[in-house]
Order: sequence, then C-alpha cells, then structure tokens
Amino acid sequence: MKTPPVLLATFALAAMHCFAASPALTIYNQNFAVVRDSVPLDLKTGVNDVRFSDVTAQAETDSVILRDPAAKVKLQVLEQSYRNDPVSQSLLLSMNEGKTIDFVRREPNKPDEIIHGKIIRSGYGAGGQNQTQPIIEVDGKLQFSLPGEPLFPALGDDTILNPTLSWKLNANTDAKFDAELAYVTGGLSWHADYNIVAMEKSDVIDLVGWVTFDNQSGKTFRDAKVKLMAGDVNKIQPPMAMAKAMRTASAGMAFDAVEAPVTEKAFSEFHLYTISRAVTLRDHETKQVEFVRAQGVNAPRIFVYDGATMNYGQWPMYRGTGDYGIPTNKKIWVLREFKNAEANHLGMPLPKGRLRFYQADPDDQSLQFIGENEIDHTPKDETVRVYVGNSFDLAGERRRTDFKVNNGNNWADEAFEIKLRNHKKEPVEIRVVEHLSRFDNWEVKEKSDEFKKLDSHTIEFRVTLKPDEEKVVTYRVHYWW
Repeated sequence: MKTPPVLLATFALAAMHCFAASPALTIYNQNFAVVRDSVPLDLKTGVNDVRFSDVTAQAETDSVILRDPAAKVKLQVLEQSYRNDPVSQSLLLSMNEGKTIDFVRREPNKPDEIIHGKIIRSGYGAGGQNQTQPIIEVDGKLQFSLPGEPLFPALGDDTILNPTLSWKLNANTDAKFDAELAYVTGGLSWHADYNIVAMEKSDVIDLVGWVTFDNQSGKTFRDAKVKLMAGDVNKIQPPMAMAKAMRTASAGMAFDAVEAPVTEKAFSEFHLYTISRAVTLRDHETKQVEFVRAQGVNAPRIFVYDGATMNYGQWPMYRGTGDYGIPTNKKIWVLREFKNAEANHLGMPLPKGRLRFYQADPDDQSLQFIGENEIDHTPKDETVRVYVGNSFDLAGERRRTDFKVNNGNNWADEAFEIKLRNHKKEPVEIRVVEHLSRFDNWEVKEKSDEFKKLDSHTIEFRVTLKPDEEKVVTYRVHYWW
C-alpha cells in the first residue's frame, strides 16, 4: 500500500510536533490512521539490531518514520522488516512439520493420555489463508485431525508473539533515548452520529453528537491522545487492501462548568477535532465519545410535495412525448432544516454522519423514533436539510389537464392540477415543487398561485392549508425550441 508523498510529508510533520510518551492517534474517517509512539533505544556506536513488538497488524511499513526527536543522534536505517505472523497453534505445527511431538488426550473421568504423533502436514496458511486439514501420523497410521492438545518444544529466538518491526540501525555515537515512531495503519476508523429530540408541535430540537471509534487494527492503544481528521483526504486504496479491511472487519454546545469534550480547528483544507481527554481503544472495540451538545436549536419542519416521478436526466428528448412526467405519487415529504450557526446554539463544523430523530410521547414522555438520514460535512453557518419520512395526515394528487404539441412550429403547451389535502388539526404550509424539464425555453402562461423559480427547470408554490382543508394549484407552461 503506497502513501501519497504529500500526505506522507503531512504525517511526518504531525509526528514532529505531536510526539509524546503516550501513544497518539490521528484517525481519518476513511479506515486509516496515523500512529505516533515511542521506541526505547539503547544504542552503541555502529550497527544495532532493534525490535519493536507493539505495532498494529495493518501497518503500512513504507510509511514508517523512526528518528531522534531531539536530533542529537544521527540514525541511519540500514534495514527495516515487518512481521505479522504471531505465534499460534497452527504456526507452531508448521514449524514442527516432519517432527514427532507429544499430544495430550483428555477425557472425562479418565487420566490424561500422552500420544506421540508425527506432523506430516500442519495445514497452516500464512495470514490465515489457504489453510487445510492437518495430517498426523500415529502408530504408523495417518489421521486428518489432531489426536489431542499439542505440546510444543520451547520457542526459538526467531518467533514473534505480536506484529513486530525490526531495524538494523547505524548510530554515530552511544546513546540511550526514546526514539519517535510514526506510521500509517489501516483498521482504525471513526464516524459521527447525531441523536435529535424534537419537541411536540414545535420547531425546536435538542441535539447530541457522538464520535464512534472502531478499532480493528490488531493493537490496543491505552490512554492515547486522539485527534480526528474530517474531510475528503486523498488516500490510495488498492483493491486487495480494501478486501483485507472488509475481512478484518462552540457556543451552547456544552455546560459552562464542564470542559469541552472535543475542540475543533481548521487544518489545511480539512477540519481537525481533538479529544480533550486520553482514550483507551482496545482491539476489536467500538467506543463512543460525546463531542457536541446543543439545546433549543430552531429546526422547522418543512412539508414538500414533489408529485412527478420521472427521470429528469434525459430531457430534452421528451419535449414531444405525451406521457413524460405523468406518473405521480401522493406522498408528502417531511424534512427538518436548521442552520449550523452560533445564533442557533451550534456553530461547530459538523462532520458527516447519521442523524436520528426522536420525539417524546406527550402521554408518558417516552421517546419514539420518527426517522433518520445522513448529512455530509457541513461547515459553520451552512444550512442542514434532511428528509425524515412521509407525512401520514397530508396528501397530494397531481394530474395533467391539457397537453398540446406542434412539432412543425417547435412548441408545446402543458397544464397541470395539483390537489393538496390537510387532515391535521393545525394549519400547515406545503411546498409544491414542479419540474419544467421538457426543454430549456419555457414560460408559465397561467397560474393559480404565485411561485418561486428555484433553478432553470424548477419552480415552487407555497400553499397554506387550514385543518381539514383542500386546495387546488393549477398552472399552464409554454415550451419552445
């Protein structure tokens, strides 16, 4: 797996400025991270063999940086090797192929029995790949299973218990210090989740945001200093690496008396979030940390009726086709919209993630799930609008009332009728969206209500309905080409 040169330079710079005795992580929301750790060295002048057995199982070895943070010792890396084949029963069987070892057979209510077996085939496949059944010879007969629990001879010096980096280092002087180690690894990711509680018959919501960490790297990080990079950072992902990963696989934001759990700043073209306290991330663990809390956020409900169901990407070939845009639906969408601004009790750049909406039942105040959606990275002072479902008590009906086309003179006229019904106990405003997509040139000749032009092919009517009221919106559009 290759690391882009510019990205590698950024990692090196981060390592130089963020070195600490405790491990430090910068986790990207693209299933990789930068690890910064320390390696205790006791070097003699000349060539030294050094081994470090506390790296991840998905380290990108060509991204490794090892150096003296004080720049007092000149370290020359003559060789670097990485082994990720830690000791296991299948590996030890492989190392003892052709040898006879002892197996212990244990049965209830019987003394343990020692069986001598020769390992004909271990069945071992490096990295867990292409494994087959072992073959053991016992009393001159072959069997495709272990006759008992194997007892292996003592380990040799070349075996490893954890993924290990080894170096041959050339030092210009005797020195004892903690070297700085930085590298890129897969298997670490994070994402944001937002839980929103909506008040009944109100445009006000409370929002809590969580950072969810997922550690599948093969290493536990204890009391790590964690930073999160949000944004679309370019990272080369070879197909085999992706397959392996799948297999392994702010004002008003916090109470005044409590330190903000997460701080944020712009970093290059991205945003960097720093967790204020040390975090322990165990291997194969998912952990959550609260990073934003806001109360009293104004987030009005918006009702939208987009009645036409058609492929808008294929005009203008439909300019003279009669049935284009006729299929319709009766569902009226429910959306929530809020501005990510300090005046609205927010104002921190929000990383992409899932928003879940809840609402309290007025009878017993129990929270009920009412919809969810996802948002993209949202800068400060931008507006978030999310679809959360369809309204039960609002209905729409759309039909075409007239269509004329004159291909000789290159024009067409079309008229529509949209019926809206409100079965709620309170008045609502419905935004009726219409797509004028037969051709670039168009003009609305007749209309029952005023509309707003949203873009070159979209208009919107805003219609207010009283409880149990029905209203009809009509318009006629003229196209020419």
